[in-house]
Amino acid sequence: MVGNRKMFGPLLAGVDHIRHTHDLARNAFSRGQPEYGAELADDLERIVALHDASTIAALIVEPVAGSTGVLLPPKGYLQRLREICDKHGILLIFDEVITGFGRVGAPFAATHFGVTPDMMTVAKGLTNGTVPMGAVFAKQYIHDAFMHGPEHMIEFFHGYTYSAHPLACAAALGTLATYADEGLLTRAAKMAAPFESAVHALEGLPNVIDVRNIGLVAGIELAPIAGEPGKRAFSVFLDCWEKGLLIRTTGDTIALSPPLIIENQHIDQIVGTLADAIRHAD
Repeated sequence: MVGNRKMFGPLLAGVDHIRHTHDLARNAFSRGQPEYGAELADDLERIVALHDASTIAALIVEPVAGSTGVLLPPKGYLQRLREICDKHGILLIFDEVITGFGRVGAPFAATHFGVTPDMMTVAKGLTNGTVPMGAVFAKQYIHDAFMHGPEHMIEFFHGYTYSAHPLACAAALGTLATYADEGLLTRAAKMAAPFESAVHALEGLPNVIDVRNIGLVAGIELAPIAGEPGKRAFSVFLDCWEKGLLIRTTGDTIALSPPLIIENQHIDQIVGTLADAIRHAD
């Protein structure tokens, strides 16, 4: 995320990056997971060769990258990462702040893609965004490594200013009950087909260079204005806002992640409003 790095610097030390999976030349207008790019996971082997596996604690990955522009994992990519991590004794951590709690059509992206991480971070959907709350899921052996210590010591010594805050916990419990009562953790799978058809109907509109989707999330990438990256998508954002539709833009990519309770008429309204805005964008 170049904008963040430009303004805030590298921050946490001892971090390296493998390359991203965005490949317009081979995967533009994919429906669901792209066909090409599983081999990009092998870039992790470059990091291992550079630093040695003994110095690498974990690989952190968003199963579907959100803030970088709705980037879907190519078929086999996450499975390959799992294999390489197992080979070198590296923990695989999924950031499921965006993909968790039904967004991709299953309770979590890990279940949807059939890849089990060693740890998983969640937030947002945990409380339906009503109250800030985050959590970490961990495999049993990781849990035990922290819990099996001297009885007089705190299990995981860190600052716990708001840990287990009763308001956040109440919101989380209420949200989880609603997910269960209304079947929302899998509802995106039922709405995925009409959502996919609607967003891919935007192909062919002026400056639309890609549409990508999975579950109830989609990215519509626009060609940037020369010398003014992000301006075209921002103009679409403003137009939609004036018409009562809130979208998110990352650079020149428009991200859609509608509520899990969405109905077909809402999909038509969203895509219709967005199409008009794209047609009128500079």
